[in-house]
Amino acid sequence: MAETAQADTGEAGAGKQPRSVRVVLLALMIAMMLAMLDNMIIGTAMPTIVGELGGLEHLSWVVTAYTLATAASTPLWGKLGDMYGRKGSFMTSIVIFLAGSALSGMAQDMGQLIGFRAVQGLGAGGLMVGVMAIIGDLIPPRERGKYQGMMAGVMALAMIGGPLVGGTITDHWGWRWSFYINLPLGAIALVAVSAVLHLPKKRSQARIDYLGAALLTVGITAVVLVTTWGGTEYAWTSARIMELTGIGVAALVGFVFWQTRAAEPIVPLHIFRSRNFTLMSVIGFIVGFVMFGATLFLPLYQQSVQGASATNSGLLLLPMLGAMLVTSMVAGRVTTNTGRYKIFPVLGGALMTVGLFLLSTMDTDTTRFTSGLYMAVVGLGMGCLMQITMLVAQNSVEMKDMGVASSSTTLFRTLGSSFGVAIMGALFNHRVQDVMAERAGALGSKVTESSAQLDAASLAKLPEAAREAYQHAVSSGTHGAFLLGAAVAVLALVASVFVKEVPLKGAGPQAADAPADGEDGASAKTPVTGAV
Repeated sequence: MAETAQADTGEAGAGKQPRSVRVVLLALMIAMMLAMLDNMIIGTAMPTIVGELGGLEHLSWVVTAYTLATAASTPLWGKLGDMYGRKGSFMTSIVIFLAGSALSGMAQDMGQLIGFRAVQGLGAGGLMVGVMAIIGDLIPPRERGKYQGMMAGVMALAMIGGPLVGGTITDHWGWRWSFYINLPLGAIALVAVSAVLHLPKKRSQARIDYLGAALLTVGITAVVLVTTWGGTEYAWTSARIMELTGIGVAALVGFVFWQTRAAEPIVPLHIFRSRNFTLMSVIGFIVGFVMFGATLFLPLYQQSVQGASATNSGLLLLPMLGAMLVTSMVAGRVTTNTGRYKIFPVLGGALMTVGLFLLSTMDTDTTRFTSGLYMAVVGLGMGCLMQITMLVAQNSVEMKDMGVASSSTTLFRTLGSSFGVAIMGALFNHRVQDVMAERAGALGSKVTESSAQLDAASLAKLPEAAREAYQHAVSSGTHGAFLLGAAVAVLALVASVFVKEVPLKGAGPQAADAPADGEDGASAKTPVTGAV
């Protein structure tokens, strides 16, 4: 095994990946797609699921249970990989995800479905982290940029194809196959990883930090519930939201305090001493905030104001996702060839800010072509940021912390998406209800009293005056939401200016210039590649 490890590491470091590495990368991309595709497929199947199982009042928990379990388990999977080996923890997360998928497909009532979705979410928390950390083990940072396009392509495919695939599966095979479809794909990834991936085995003598895990789980759960329920299930000033906020703050403060004393902390605080890692965490949070807010409100605007079909809602995002894919591929190739990357976070922050501001100017007369151009500008910015944040974060820590670095960066992006959807959604809903009351009086207030978001069927039933008022209200709501997004994106631009460009280690002439144990560089004495 030692000889094989050295031989393959040398070949990988030379810039030409052996076939076994490419097989593993294909399996990793399948696992990544499973994690990203699931919620988007399920979203289109939900009306059918409710029609068969009932439990409409618990509908939101089908998504919330999955999101909570994913967010809470993400840091734990990263730490387990660092302590006991990434291959074992990654394969375990795949098995748990597949078990949750199979059980969800067999659910007989809404309660069972919610519980099994939580099991599925536990596994999903390890899929994304496992992919990022294993790539961090196999591919030197200098070479890793060329694989950004592959990861961005998977993300774009999931966002565009998810609703279409979900609708097709539900219409022709039934909603249960929305879950069962994960089984053959997951089995392929599991077999490929088991047969081809061979990383050095680890066995830590330290005990798992159970208290830290419990405090972090409680804190993340409270934060996600506040952002999910605030302004929808409960008023932001309600006792329930205040209680959850207090619990979340107390748990997270306790977690930070305990991490300074734990023998093997879940999230070693020393990784935040790296300026680059901290800045990438902030930028990742903002990217999550902006991206998921944009993917929520853009289809709503195009359906309600521009009259687009809800069936093809994923295709409406094609200008943004296509631009993101192309830019990510270019950024990855340039980073691999030059070893330099600071220009991309700076350019990405600027483009994202400008694009969101342009989106905030849309009104009832904006054409689809114009809105598509604005979306493309946002996509160009996201493409410069999406994978560079993970690449720089991983380059800023030692190999022994690769898992927690990957999981922390992923967690910040997840939390950013929760806050983005909640805050931009609250602003949107408030503005829509105000404009409807102004333009349509009592009828407008009655139309939106339960929800500021109407589906196509409900919109078609409205009187002409109320429908026009709603279109103006949605335009006003998206204006406020995207203006807020632009203001938040400015923070990403400011953070990117302070990034210190540490040469990426790996193949290429600049590898020799990589810093020894410094503030923002991983230890030069630590190998950067694993073995296949």
